[in-house]
Amino acid sequence: MGTPRTSWARHAIVLAAGNGDRFERGERSKLLTPVVGTPLLIRTLESACTAGITDAHVVLGYDASSVRAVAESSAPAGLHLHFHLNREWHQENGLSVLAARPCFWDRPFALLMGDHIFEPQVLRRLLAAPRESGEMVLGVDRQAHAPEFVAEATKVRMDGSRVAAIGKEIDDFDGLDTGLFVGDRSLFDGLEASCADGDSTLSGGVRRMAAQGLVRGVDIGDAAWCDIDTVDDLAAAEELLAPVPGV
Repeated sequence: MGTPRTSWARHAIVLAAGNGDRFERGERSKLLTPVVGTPLLIRTLESACTAGITDAHVVLGYDASSVRAVAESSAPAGLHLHFHLNREWHQENGLSVLAARPCFWDRPFALLMGDHIFEPQVLRRLLAAPRESGEMVLGVDRQAHAPEFVAEATKVRMDGSRVAAIGKEIDDFDGLDTGLFVGDRSLFDGLEASCADGDSTLSGGVRRMAAQGLVRGVDIGDAAWCDIDTVDDLAAAEELLAPVPGV
């Protein structure tokens, strides 16, 4: 590989198709749940916009009409929305990424999880990170966390600046996958190959790329982020985001 270059992405794929079956709160998408007064999906879109994203490609599935309506009514001004439908939303999340593929043949993009809360400067750091064509950068969290948080997270093992392994069941790991990526169409190729072998998870596609040395980890430092899978996760996020009295 040559000298890494920065290719600033202005578009983002936002995964919003899942039914959040572990959330256990009604029959609506969990992405509509308020987090300190703001729907979870809108918090994701606001952070993306603040980081420099101009176009969000929202992949819909479960409760699609409601999720689209909230996005259209409450997304930040200036953020252009595009919608894609994953009719196989009940399957693994790699299929949601592939649903947006027709719009990304020739442009880099960020990839965001609709149920993750993150600080905009983390995504901004990834967008500015050096990256060759065909490479992907992943936000890696190396901070200490409670054992229950780590148990639920997707882990990564690094080899220098490269991600050598990724998955929930890795024992020898040195960081956590934040669900924040920046890359290009090479991810779709990795996902197609992984799906052909029976693994339609996003992690499966990323593993394919990592095996070729194409995934670079970027340390997020002491920045905060949350993956909201359960009602307990929601409570933790609200505690993190709650205004500090007197400030």
